[in-house]
Amino acid sequence: MSQARGSYAGDVSPQDAWTTISAEASAALVDVRTSAEWSFVGVPDLSSLGKRAVLQEWQTFPTMQIDPDFAEKTAAALKAAGLDETSPVFFLCRSGARSQGAAAALTALGWTRAYNVVNGFEGPLDGERQRGHVGGWKADGLPWIQN
Repeated sequence: MSQARGSYAGDVSPQDAWTTISAEASAALVDVRTSAEWSFVGVPDLSSLGKRAVLQEWQTFPTMQIDPDFAEKTAAALKAAGLDETSPVFFLCRSGARSQGAAAALTALGWTRAYNVVNGFEGPLDGERQRGHVGGWKADGLPWIQN
């Protein structure tokens, strides 16, 4: 895990996030993409770990306005799952940008181990201007499912 960047615990690779989520019972993954992305692109599959990703939109589709209650909703979902402010929480979006803001928002509520997953679920554009091939959760071969 890299050093803290900005106002959250730091940036981690998808593989490092998976390793921690696998090893620590209190670790969670929060997918902050939109409901449309979850439906049409897929979601991380944590079922082999006996877990599910928390699906909480950072920006509400279709307006793409940041949800002003995002941090509170996310904290409530995490606490309902038995986690607390010291639990490692990994934030994932399409390519790693929205998840930075989401990690910072949870950190502002006092969560001390909120991380951004670099390259997100689909990663950066490749030479053909397509995602999902160069980096990110999918390209790294981590489990995911299509709804």
